[in-house]
This record gives sequence, structure tokens and C-alpha cells, in this order.
Amino acid sequence: MSANARKALTSLLKSLIVMAAMLFLLAWSLRYVEGWIFLAVLGTLSAAVILYLDKHDPALLERRLKAGPVDEKEPSQKRIQLATSIVGILIVALPGLDHRMHWSDVPTSIVVLGFTGFALGYLIVFLVFRENTYTSGIIEVAENQKVISTGPYSLVRHPMYSGANLCFLSMPLALGSWWALIPAAIECVLVGVRALDEEKFLKANLPGYAAYCDKVRFRLIPGVW
Repeated sequence: MSANARKALTSLLKSLIVMAAMLFLLAWSLRYVEGWIFLAVLGTLSAAVILYLDKHDPALLERRLKAGPVDEKEPSQKRIQLATSIVGILIVALPGLDHRMHWSDVPTSIVVLGFTGFALGYLIVFLVFRENTYTSGIIEVAENQKVISTGPYSLVRHPMYSGANLCFLSMPLALGSWWALIPAAIECVLVGVRALDEEKFLKANLPGYAAYCDKVRFRLIPGVW
């Protein structure tokens, strides 16, 4: 295992601990079954992707280590990333409070649907990683980077964001909270804003990207937008 993989796994573990603290402290109970299952699913899927990249695309794994408002180089993306980070905290925190206060009554079938959607969203992100080694965690153009128009990129311009949005919308259902769908919807809007801003940067800095945008009309949802 490489140093980058160990670093990524350590970061994942820290994130899971923070998320667990938010979920169970706000729920004020360890008997939050959906919370335990969610952490197990997220941890397993994330660790699997890290180990896959460590073996098959270590350069991409290194790129993914840079993420968040601190690592972003573009001022506009720093602001967008800060907003998405704050709303992301609400998506995780609100279900715990919801569980404690019994605001939502989400049927088990919907919870299962939420976990299914989350896994599907994660699969889309993984397929993007397999297709595009330049999928950095920040907005940048790497040396010798080329426009990718195959696989999921033949359907939408930002398939990773499509998968991420599916995860965001599925999380509240998996965690049994109708109310958490509100920040999840806001997060999806912010991701759309990030995609628009990213396109401006790529059109200006990545040769061939403008022509790709003319070829692939939709950004996140095929046939819609």
C-alpha cells in the first residue's frame, strides 16, 4: 500500500469518526440503525475505491487528495466549495436530530431505496474515475490533460457531479429523514453552480473543451440539463 493510500484511508477514517459523532450525538442514541448502516456502506465503498485507485491509477488517487475550499485555486470555487461544505454538514447532522425528535416517519422501503440510490451514485462516481484519470478534487488543468468524451462523459459533461447529486439526495432517505432533503436539494443546486463555473474555466484553459460542450448538450441530467 502506498503512502497516498494510507493518507487517504486515514482521512476517510477521520471523516467517518466526525460523521458518527454528528449523527449519534445529535440523535443522542447509539440505537440509530440507519446511521450505523450508512457509515458502514460509506466506509466500505470509499475504502474500496481508494484501494482500487492505489493499484490501478495512483496518479488519480494523488489528485483526489487535494479537495475542499483550502486547496481550490480559483476564488469563485473557494466560495462555492465553502458553501457546499457547510450544507454538507447539515445533510449529515439533520438526520441525527430528526431521529431524536421523531420528526420523520420514513418507511423501511424508502430507506432501502435511499441506500440503493446512494450505492448507485457511488458507482457512477467510480465509473467516472475509471474513465478519466484527470478527475481532480479541485478545478485545475493538469499537464497534457485531454478532453474525455467517452463512457459517462458521452451522456453528460459532469457525470461525477451527477453521481454525487444522486448520493446527496439518497442520503436523507437512507438515514430516515425527510427534512434533510432540504439541504440535500440546496447542495445539488450548489453542485450545478460549481459545474457552470468549472465550464468557464475549462473552456478558457483546456483545448477542445468548448467543442466537447457543443457535442454533449447536457451537464448533469441526460435530456434535462
